[in-house]
Amino acid sequence: MIGGVRARLTATIVALVMVTAAVLGIAASLFVDASLHQQALDDARDQARFDLSVLAPSILGSPPAPDRIPELAAAFRFRGLESIIIPPGGEPTYDPSSLRGTLDQIPGSVRRFVDEGQIAYSWQDVGGVPSLIVGGRSSGGGPAIYLVRDVSAIEQALGQLRLALGLGALVAVVLAVVAARVVARGVLAPVDEASRAAERIERGDLGARVPVTSDDEFGQWADRFNRMADSLEDTILRLEAAQAQNRRFVADVSHELRTPVTALVAEASLLRDHLGALPPAARRTGELVIQDIGRMRDLVEDLMELSRFDAAGEEVRLQPVDLGRLVRGVAAARHPDAVLELPDERVVIDSDPRRLERILANFIDNAREHAPGALVVVRVRATAEDVTVAVLDRGPGVPPDRLDRIFERFYMADPSRRGGSGLGLAIAAENAALLGGELLARNRSGGGLEIQLVLPVTEPLPDGDRAATHDEQPERR
Repeated sequence: MIGGVRARLTATIVALVMVTAAVLGIAASLFVDASLHQQALDDARDQARFDLSVLAPSILGSPPAPDRIPELAAAFRFRGLESIIIPPGGEPTYDPSSLRGTLDQIPGSVRRFVDEGQIAYSWQDVGGVPSLIVGGRSSGGGPAIYLVRDVSAIEQALGQLRLALGLGALVAVVLAVVAARVVARGVLAPVDEASRAAERIERGDLGARVPVTSDDEFGQWADRFNRMADSLEDTILRLEAAQAQNRRFVADVSHELRTPVTALVAEASLLRDHLGALPPAARRTGELVIQDIGRMRDLVEDLMELSRFDAAGEEVRLQPVDLGRLVRGVAAARHPDAVLELPDERVVIDSDPRRLERILANFIDNAREHAPGALVVVRVRATAEDVTVAVLDRGPGVPPDRLDRIFERFYMADPSRRGGSGLGLAIAAENAALLGGELLARNRSGGGLEIQLVLPVTEPLPDGDRAATHDEQPERR
């Protein structure tokens, strides 16, 4: 299949020219062929009528004298005709002798018409030469005469005509290819302009537009494209303004909340120290207050961290990190019962340990929150290309249609669940992006969720790391 509109348009124009040239060439060839043969036949008939009614009787006499047949043959030869003369009841006279055997090649229908006194004709090769044979009987009961006319000039003319038509068709096709490319380039120029404008818009140049150079359909299309681009630019600018406003709002709110929340945390710690002195009913209320203040503090800290991401105020401080040691420390602090699957060799990479701890802690907190009491596995795998840190649980998992959204801000796969802010995995994703990695997630066979952090390896890992094999690949966000 021909690819591209320009190629298809060129092929269509060339095909139309080829079909038109072929039809016109064949029609012209057939018309000229028929015209030349008909003209030759008409001339031959008129000549034959004269020869049979005037020339032959004047030479043969009346009654016809057989001994004068050679004289008649010579008269025909003088006129450029070869002849076969058959006197009544006699043997045929061939002029020249090369015509011997030609009589047997003449169709029987022609010979019957001639015997009946009518003029008949036949187109056939005589001695390899295209010829027209016209036969008739001489007036006054004379001999049957077959006049052989050489028509090779007609065939040569037709051959030259066909050659000229073929060369003309070839020239027409070449010109059609050139013209079609020019026409296609001109017709599709607005499309190319629109493609370049769309590419610039895709790269972020919202001011890209298509020049309007005509008032035809392409001009109207370019104008509509530009109006669409104007609307898109306006919408994007408004969305960017709204997003910037929302980010400023989050940053301002988290900043304003930080001071009172800090005071609340201090007061909650005093309250915690005196819970034992409170009555049982008040003690439970105090515990709930302390717990809610702790969640509020975590939420404000998360909001503050997100605002720093939005303001591009976060920096990555790289240093050698022993992943095995880091995973053991985070797991011991966040989930002592988690099962660790670590390589036998030390895996040391250049990364930011604080951000790695933050990502892994959010993974483990997510597993502990959504799979309370279930087995949690923390796994580290290393290959020559990347390092993977994964947390696997046996919780309810995530509906497949929501799996690709769990790293969005404030998104909760199960809105009925309370206790989290929906920011943990979003913060993990922001930290992973700063480290040059990515987060992947998939539902495990048999139930549960697996979340992975994949980090590229820019330096050879020590101790010849072995590649891990997996029967299932997590879905990429």
